[in-house]
Amino acid sequence: MSTPAPQAGSPEAYLPLFGLSCFRPGQREVIEAVLAGEDCLCVMPTGGGKSLCYQLPAVARPGLTLVVSPLIALMKDQVDQLSALGLKATFVNSALAQAEQYARLEAMAAGHFNLVYIAPERFRSSRLVEAVRSARLRLLAVDEAHCISQWGHDFRPDYARLGRFRAMLGHPPTIALTATATDAVRRDIVQQLNLRNPRTLVTGFTRPNLRYEVQSPHSSRRKDQALERFLGEHPGSGIVYASSRKRCEELAQSIAQATGRSTAVYHAGMSSEDRRAAQDRFMQGKSEIVAATTAFGMGIDKADVRFVVHYNLPGSLEAYYQEAGRAGRDGLPADCLLLYSVGDRRIQEFFIESAYPAREIVERVYDFLRHQQDDPVELTQQELKATLSLPISAEGVGTCEQLLEQAGVLERLEPRENMALVRLDSDLPALVDLLPRQARTQRRVLAAVERIVGPRRFELVYFRPRELQAATELDATALNRTLRELMELDAFDYVPPFRGRAIHLLQRDRPFHGLGIDFADLEKRKRAEYAKLDRVVGFAQSGRCRQREILDYFGQAGSEPCGRCDNCTRTGRSRKSPAAAHPAVAAPASGQELEAIRKALSGVARARGRFGKHLIAQMLCGSNAAKVKRNGLHLLTTHGLLSQWKQEVVVGLLDGLLETRCLEQVGTENQRPRLQLTELGKDVMAGRATIDVALSADVAIAARMTAAMSGPPPIAGAPSAFGEPAAAAGAAALGAANEPDRPAAMPPSFDARSGPAAETAEAGGESVQSAPNHYWTWRMLSAGLSVDECRAARGLSREVILDHALRALEEGRVVRAEWFLSPSEIETFESVIGPGMPERIRPLLTRLPAGTRYEEVQLFLKCRRPALSEKQPALGGPPHRNQAADTLQ
Repeated sequence: MSTPAPQAGSPEAYLPLFGLSCFRPGQREVIEAVLAGEDCLCVMPTGGGKSLCYQLPAVARPGLTLVVSPLIALMKDQVDQLSALGLKATFVNSALAQAEQYARLEAMAAGHFNLVYIAPERFRSSRLVEAVRSARLRLLAVDEAHCISQWGHDFRPDYARLGRFRAMLGHPPTIALTATATDAVRRDIVQQLNLRNPRTLVTGFTRPNLRYEVQSPHSSRRKDQALERFLGEHPGSGIVYASSRKRCEELAQSIAQATGRSTAVYHAGMSSEDRRAAQDRFMQGKSEIVAATTAFGMGIDKADVRFVVHYNLPGSLEAYYQEAGRAGRDGLPADCLLLYSVGDRRIQEFFIESAYPAREIVERVYDFLRHQQDDPVELTQQELKATLSLPISAEGVGTCEQLLEQAGVLERLEPRENMALVRLDSDLPALVDLLPRQARTQRRVLAAVERIVGPRRFELVYFRPRELQAATELDATALNRTLRELMELDAFDYVPPFRGRAIHLLQRDRPFHGLGIDFADLEKRKRAEYAKLDRVVGFAQSGRCRQREILDYFGQAGSEPCGRCDNCTRTGRSRKSPAAAHPAVAAPASGQELEAIRKALSGVARARGRFGKHLIAQMLCGSNAAKVKRNGLHLLTTHGLLSQWKQEVVVGLLDGLLETRCLEQVGTENQRPRLQLTELGKDVMAGRATIDVALSADVAIAARMTAAMSGPPPIAGAPSAFGEPAAAAGAAALGAANEPDRPAAMPPSFDARSGPAAETAEAGGESVQSAPNHYWTWRMLSAGLSVDECRAARGLSREVILDHALRALEEGRVVRAEWFLSPSEIETFESVIGPGMPERIRPLLTRLPAGTRYEEVQLFLKCRRPALSEKQPALGGPPHRNQAADTLQ
């Protein structure tokens, strides 16, 4: 199909060709600038329609539009869509055979296409430059332009060639497009591309249909529970991002098992065919959920993604915003959940250290490679990492190789089945003239190689040795010997066939200090990555409007609170979930909370800024672990100050103190930040100041339970020490055994080593510390915690909590019906059952609302009886005779 003739009129006249009736915000202004021949920098959020900004000009005027894009997997899709519209479009990337690449470049040079997608690595070839020079280039479009900036979140060295490439072509009109660029990145893009007085058009980053939420589970198990709960409440298509390939595979399997929904996996460790199949299943709706690394999603144009979950913390706010922005492109409401845990930071730190390896690591890689006898060296990055025991990822080894390649001492080779490589580094018309006439065999082989290489001088050219063998009429042994002899020529470079990725050493004798690698610049860029990580951690911990945090980061100041995110609604839970984990919400500190805060601050003060959050939490909990003793923390006076708390709850308390700026994280030691007091923290610790705390619900519950469990058991009939039951809590604070019949040796919130001294008193001859499990459930309910809080804290079902209450009643303890029944339910029960001796329970159930449980009626009847003696029975003592359950059956 031929390209439609350009239509007269405004840019709107071309919209029907793309199936559109109007422009999205910002599109028209960008297109007008491009059509006017201006250089342009377009910053438009994910889903804002950046592609149209260069596709429409490609239709509106003759000539070539060359689009540079790293999205190799999506080029074919975009070209197919454009071809279906009648546009002459194609792509050139490494997915094509070399012959096909050259054929398409020749067709482009001849003017057969008006829009060509090109991968950035193609700029390593002079052949591309010549083909573009021959074409009538009207517009250069640089998609994902943040990749050119060393301050961007996805810097790619291949993009660094674009500035030189543009200069070689005479600075053609250029549009740079990105969805995520801070002011510093925008300036760097302009400088790297050498844009001339560019029109910079920034479309707002506000996504009014997205709801941002952060939950902070304290363990992997609870993170999995939070994910399962969220997925249970959010139907439709969605993406779950994780930080590693293994985690993606585990998540896909667990999601499928827990929810029964169809899932797919996508990560860079899969073959291109498997990645393509996974992407197609997701795009077509055959897989409802995809568990993926960041390798998935750039350029994904699926409009009905209803949610995006970040199972692990991303490395920057740019990455988070871009990935979360894949939700709700149809403009309908969508949810973005971040499951933040402290361990995620260490994962990202490992990635940063791998992306910017230390000098000594790069030197070890170089020394190892240059002393290998084989050429090429056929070792995978993982094999090289294992051989040298490097403290970086396999991708980090790839970074080392990349730095050495840029230094000119090696080349990284892509595999071609049964193919070898040759390069002629000379523009002499006939290299055979460099050989003596008596070297007949060498001259014959070199002449055949020159015919294979043709005009492609100064670049590696793949060829099949059998074809060269046939052309020279030599057997394999003689040919290989001759090729090795020819390598004595400076202008001749030969690489024998190899199986997979390989390293070809160009120089082996250059000392490492003479390679010219700028490690100062690498360190500067590493610090910038750590600063980005600090910002995304700050976003996760912040109590401000989530959208305002994002907009402020991208320089869009003065925005109003969104009114939709977890912090704005101040629930921190999924809209439908009363049990989801709460984030920090500022409120005045209670007496119990303030006491715990001062103990925690004292522990940090005694640690003198030498240790991280988790080790300090271990010390405060009284741990005698080897690491605690090795660092002398067991000798501090603050050791065990919070021994009644679980370590994960103390970590949550320290997180709250970081949020309220009583603590700060400084420096790194073994890639872990250390805690120290701020001036505010010192004042709060000394009692000179109070604060509005920002503690999660589990910390607040733990503080209340410490006070409740440390005192004597409540007196029968006495009001609760904490008034009305608290609101339902989310993440468990107290972590006890789930078996209802197993004796509990201590309160469920306490460490397994010991309980408080107050609890060692005996009641009726039996130690409170050996009380049965249901006793502690009753104690929690008596202390004013709600049933939902007990469920979350103890990991028990409502049915087990109810059973524990009935067992407490059998022992003569005070239990209130309102702990389990709402006022309206109690009113209904009273109207149906009436005064006097009740009839059997089962007939009553037929007259009560559907769903009423037998045990609820049983508990209501027992609680309605005349008050029992004020004296509490002995723990585990016999039930009162007048409470025998057989009268109720």
